[in-house]
Amino acid sequence: MECPRLSLPPLSAPGEVVTFYSYKGGTGRTMALSNIAVLLARRENASVPVLMLDWDMEAPGLHHYFAQQEECPGVLEFFEACRAQLDRIGAAQDDAMLAQRVLDAIDWQQYVVRVDQGSPLYLMRAGRFDASYSERLAQMRWDQLFTACPALFRCFADTLARHFRYVLVDSRTGRTDSAGICTTLLPKKLVVVFTPNRQSLEGVDALVTRAIDYRRTHEDEQRQLLVYPLPSRIEMGDGVQRAEWRRGDTQKGIAGYQPMFERLLRSSYGLPQIALDSYFDEVQLQQTKTFAYGEQLAVRIDQGGDRFSLTRTFEAFLQWLTGGYFPWQSSREIGLLAAIDEARRTLQSEPGRAVGLPLARDLARLGELYRKDGRPGQALDAFRQSVEIRTRLLGAEHVDTLAVKSGMARLLRQLDALDEARELEQEVADTRERLQGPEHADTLAARACLAQTLARQGDYAAALSLQEGVLDSYARQLGAEHPLSLGAMDCRAATLLHMGHHGRAQQVLETVVAARTRLFGAEHGDTLHSKLVLAQALARQGDLDGARWLLEAVLQAQERTLGPDHPATLATRDHLADIVAGLGDWAGARQLHENQVAARERTRGLDHPETLMSQRKLAEALLRRGELEAARSVQEQVLEVHARLLGEHHHDTLHSRQQLAGTVQQQAILASHADHAGLAEESEDETLLSMIAMLQGMVEREQFRQAGELADQLKSCLLRPGVPGKLRKRGMAQLKRLYKQQGDLDALLALQEDEVQALEGALSEARIEQR
Repeated sequence: MECPRLSLPPLSAPGEVVTFYSYKGGTGRTMALSNIAVLLARRENASVPVLMLDWDMEAPGLHHYFAQQEECPGVLEFFEACRAQLDRIGAAQDDAMLAQRVLDAIDWQQYVVRVDQGSPLYLMRAGRFDASYSERLAQMRWDQLFTACPALFRCFADTLARHFRYVLVDSRTGRTDSAGICTTLLPKKLVVVFTPNRQSLEGVDALVTRAIDYRRTHEDEQRQLLVYPLPSRIEMGDGVQRAEWRRGDTQKGIAGYQPMFERLLRSSYGLPQIALDSYFDEVQLQQTKTFAYGEQLAVRIDQGGDRFSLTRTFEAFLQWLTGGYFPWQSSREIGLLAAIDEARRTLQSEPGRAVGLPLARDLARLGELYRKDGRPGQALDAFRQSVEIRTRLLGAEHVDTLAVKSGMARLLRQLDALDEARELEQEVADTRERLQGPEHADTLAARACLAQTLARQGDYAAALSLQEGVLDSYARQLGAEHPLSLGAMDCRAATLLHMGHHGRAQQVLETVVAARTRLFGAEHGDTLHSKLVLAQALARQGDLDGARWLLEAVLQAQERTLGPDHPATLATRDHLADIVAGLGDWAGARQLHENQVAARERTRGLDHPETLMSQRKLAEALLRRGELEAARSVQEQVLEVHARLLGEHHHDTLHSRQQLAGTVQQQAILASHADHAGLAEESEDETLLSMIAMLQGMVEREQFRQAGELADQLKSCLLRPGVPGKLRKRGMAQLKRLYKQQGDLDALLALQEDEVQALEGALSEARIEQR
C-alpha cells in the first residue's frame, strides 16, 4: 500500500531536535516520548508541528502508540537512499555541501506519515518491516556512512528542524553507533530517561559525558547540548527507597541520582554550584498499574491533570524542556520569568499601573530569589529595574519603593558595596522615620539593617548604638523574648564580639540560645545560628572544649535536617575541624577533614579551590598524626591540580610544591634511620644536623607523633661517644623541648640521666687516654 505524500511548508524560525535516550531498555522511554509529542502538538490551538523519529531500529515500537498500520518506508530506507546517493556522487571537497546535495536529491517527506488528524503530529517509522528488514538493517554501517559524509546527520537534523517545531528522536539504547548519532550528532537537547539502578545510572553518566565532550572538542560540532534527566518508573508507594535512590545513602552504597546529575552537569558546563531539588521535586515519572500494560497514551486518558497523574508530570517537565530553561533553574524562577516576560509584552500595548506594578513586584521577588541562590549580578539587575518602575509609578518615598530599596541595599552589603548600601539604608531609615514614626516596625527594621552595614564598615560604636535603640524599642513594645527582640540581641552580640567584648557577647548569646531553644526548639535554624555565634565567643575566650561541644551539636543537627553537603553544614564542619585541631585531637580533625573533602568533591568538584583547601587541611592533619605516606598522596593531588590549572610558577603551585618537598624530606630522613642504628663516620655530623633541624620543625608544627619516632633515633646517636659537644648540646635542647611540650616528665628525667651517664663515660675515657 502506497503511503500518501506530505507537503509541509517551512517554519518562520527553525525548530529543535530533542533526543530521548536510555542506557537500558524497560525505562518507558518510548512511552514518555509519545506522550510528550501529543502534548506538544496540542499547543497553540493544536498548530505546533511535531515529528517523532524512531531510530530504535533493532527494537522499533513507536508506531504501536498510534493507529497507523501502513507499511511505509522510514529511517532505514531514507539512509539507504542517502548511501546510494553518496555512492553515485562520490567525494566532494566541502563536507557540508556534499551532505546538502545528498539531502536535496531525496524527498524526505515521503518517509513521514501523519498519525493524528486532530493535531499536526507526524511519525518517521524505523522502516518498512518486510521480510528483508533485518538483513537490510544488518547491512547498514552507520560508521561508514559517517566517514563518507560526517555532516550528513547534522544537516539532516537541520532540514527537519526547518519544518517541525519539535523533532523527537527515539534513540537506540546502550553504547552503539546509532545511539552515538542520536545523542551526539543530531540533537540540541538530550532527554536522559532512566530507572533508579546502578547499571542505568553508570551508563547514562558515561554517555552524557562522552556526548558533551564530543561537542566541546570537535571543531565542526561547537553547538550547545542541553541535558534533561527524566527519572522513570518511580514507585510512589515506597517513600524510603524513593528518597534513598534520589538523595543517596552512603551506608547502603547508593550514590543517588540527584547528586550524580548535579556533579555531572556542574562539571560538564563548568558551573561552581547547582541544585536540582526543584527540578526533581516536579519531574519523576511514577509507576502506574493502568499504563503498565500495552501501548496506551496517558495524556489522552487521564486528562484531569491532578498532581497524581502522569499528564501533570509531563506538563511539568515541558516547562523546563520547551521554555529553554536549565534543570537547575527552580520552578519558582521559571514562573517569575514567565510572568515578567508576559507583563513586558503586555506593557507595550497597555502601559500603566495595572501591569507595571505586578511587574515591579515580580522583579523584586526574582531579585530576592537570585540573592539567596548566590547570583548577585542577576539579583542586582532585577532589584534596580523594580526600583525604577516603582519610583516612576508610585514615587521615591512610597512604602513599596522603600521595601525594594531595602532588599537592594541588603544585596549591596552582601557584595561588599558598603558605601552604596549605607547610603541607601540611611535614606530608607530616615524616610520611614519621617513618614511612619521612629517606633514603627518598618523603621526599626531599617535601622537594624543600617547597623549591620555600619558594623561591616568597622563603625562598631555607631552600629552598637543603633542596635541597642532597636532592641530597647522591641523589648518595650513586644517583650524581651519576642522573635524580633531575640534577633536584635543576636545582632548586638555579634557587634560586641567584633569589639572584643567576648564576655558580654557570651552572656547575651547564652540568653538568646536558651530562649530560642525554649520557644523554637534546639534544632531550629535561628537556634543553631545563635549556637554558632556562641561557639565563636567561647573559642575567642579559650574555651575550646565548650566551643567543640556546641559545634558538634550544631553539625549533627545540620547533617540530619539539611544534609551533609549543604553549604551551612560545610561551614560548620570546617569551623569544628579547626577547633578540634586546636585541642590537639588530630584523629578527630582528620576524620572531619576527610568528610569535608568528600563533600566538597561531590558539591564543588575535584578542581575547585574549596576542595583543594580542604585537602590541604587534611594533609596537615595526616602529618600531625605521622601518616606521611597518606599526607604525601593528598599533597601530590593538590599539586597536580594547581600545576594544571594555574601553571608551574603560580604562588599556589609553588606553595604546594614546597609543602610536598617538606613531607618527602621527612620521609627520607626517617627511612635512612629506620633499619640501622649506626651512621657512617664521614657523614655522621651532617646527618645529625639534619635530624636536629627536622625535629625542631616537627616540634614547632606540633607533629609530636613523628617527632617522638625521630627523637628515639636521635637520642641514641647523640649519646654515642665521639659526638661533638656543641652538636650534642643542640640536639639535647630540642629533645628536652619536645618532652616538655608533651608533658612527658619521665622521658625528660630519663634523658637527663642518660646525658649524665654519657658525660661520665666521656670523662672516664679521657682519663684513660691521659694515662
